[in-house]
Amino acid sequence: MKNLIAAVCISISAFSFAQDYSVPAVSPRQKVEQQFSMSKISIDYGRPGVKGRKIFGDLVPYGQVWRAGANSSTKITFGQTVNFGGKNVPAGTYGLFIVPTEKEWKIILNKDFQQWGAYTYDPKQDVVDVTVPVNKLADKQEWFEITLNPTDENSGNLVIKWDTNQAEISLKPAKLDTVIKISDKLKEIQRIESDSNKKG
Repeated sequence: MKNLIAAVCISISAFSFAQDYSVPAVSPRQKVEQQFSMSKISIDYGRPGVKGRKIFGDLVPYGQVWRAGANSSTKITFGQTVNFGGKNVPAGTYGLFIVPTEKEWKIILNKDFQQWGAYTYDPKQDVVDVTVPVNKLADKQEWFEITLNPTDENSGNLVIKWDTNQAEISLKPAKLDTVIKISDKLKEIQRIESDSNKKG
């Protein structure tokens, strides 16, 4: 009986331990969210590593649609209508895909953001595509990375890096003048509230 109780206790302990730990993912999932203008932009993507492989032109063939990461397709969500590399995109969630060549990448936003990889990619579902130059990095980027770098309170760049390559897509509100006017009004309201609280 004592042996049975001991075995049960060990099993429970092992189960509890297993709940806190897991095998590291080959391509860990990353979620990025950042304030942008009057809303937010969020990105959900897989992060493959270089691991000594030749990436572009080999693992990721030139001229073919790539999922921009690993596993399920990369998802990008805009909280407001944005100007994506010079083209307006309505608020919503999109699949982000890349067609790489040696000197430039075509960045695609597609309505289907729930597919695995790019195996069922349908160009008829494309919302916009923009072509941007590829720059060489001084230091190798081991893990695929997508970041959002603000340039001011109403604009920024979507930066994509992997191996020795980097591409940037400019982001700004679709109707910048309107956003600035609304922002100015909101700041005025905040000042009024702040002054009122100080007097109260």
